Amino acid sequence: MAYNDVSNQFPAAIKLIIAGGFGVGKTTFVGSVSEIEPMSTEEVLTEASIGHDDLAGVGDKTTTTVAMDFGRITVDAHHVLYLFGAPGQDRFWFMWDELTNGALGAVVLADTRRLADCFSAVDFFERRNIAFIVAVNEFDGSYHYEADEVRTALDLKPHVPIVPCDARVSHSATTVLIDLVKHLLSAQP
Repeated sequence: MAYNDVSNQFPAAIKLIIAGGFGVGKTTFVGSVSEIEPMSTEEVLTEASIGHDDLAGVGDKTTTTVAMDFGRITVDAHHVLYLFGAPGQDRFWFMWDELTNGALGAVVLADTRRLADCFSAVDFFERRNIAFIVAVNEFDGSYHYEADEVRTALDLKPHVPIVPCDARVSHSATTVLIDLVKHLLSAQP
């Protein structure tokens, strides 16, 4: 007779990616929703980044993610979300294929002050048929665009949700993850 006590089974791991351009708020997003102290590979920007990292529009940013961020959210006894924040600079993109392996979906964070910085992430997920949503991180002092304007600017397909977000606020980032899960469920046959 097979052992069938579901109370002792491990919860299902749901891997989600938080992606976007340099300085868009990925580390902040993961940190604001994680139930554990998030693992971060933030390092201080050095002179070595000159000519590689475009600091225009990122304010007084002094650190950057060099590998990934990691956080966890227990949904219930049977489901756990594992959040992987991807590095935003082009020079770390070689890690994206490995980082996204096994991911069920992604959040592409967008900063309307530097919207072009999320084109690469959108293209990456579209090419690999990984479902994603776009979360517009509403930075203080940035201009507010309607979802249709962002959709047009990013040339997004009609089925890709666009949601507002403040990555600093746990409730806002959690709402984005709920929207992503709803999108993933709606895409299932």
